[in-house]
Amino acid sequence: MENWRNDRIGSAERGVNPLVVARMPSGFVVIGDTQFLPGYCVLLASPQVGQLSDLPLGARGRFLLDMSLLGEAVERACHPDGLLRVNYEILGNTDAYLHAHVFPRYRWEPSE
Repeated sequence: MENWRNDRIGSAERGVNPLVVARMPSGFVVIGDTQFLPGYCVLLASPQVGQLSDLPLGARGRFLLDMSLLGEAVERACHPDGLLRVNYEILGNTDAYLHAHVFPRYRWEPSE
């Protein structure tokens, strides 16, 4: 049995990634492996590319639009009365494929 963690995007495309929440035009929404903040999600670009600039302009815009739509869905799902904001991050130093982190931030979090 394959370990889906070794190929997160490929396993999502094959329907065996258990963290997939939804398919969007630019990729897959997955629940963050560790829910250190309730509602933390990741948008995985599909097809897989190394970074945002590897996408043609239209696909790049679609990925960023999908990231913003995911953030809006997280806002609605995480109860606006307790939600302070949503933070977005596109990082590439650990996983060498395009993905965007969507972090809901809450009023109850410690300031530090």
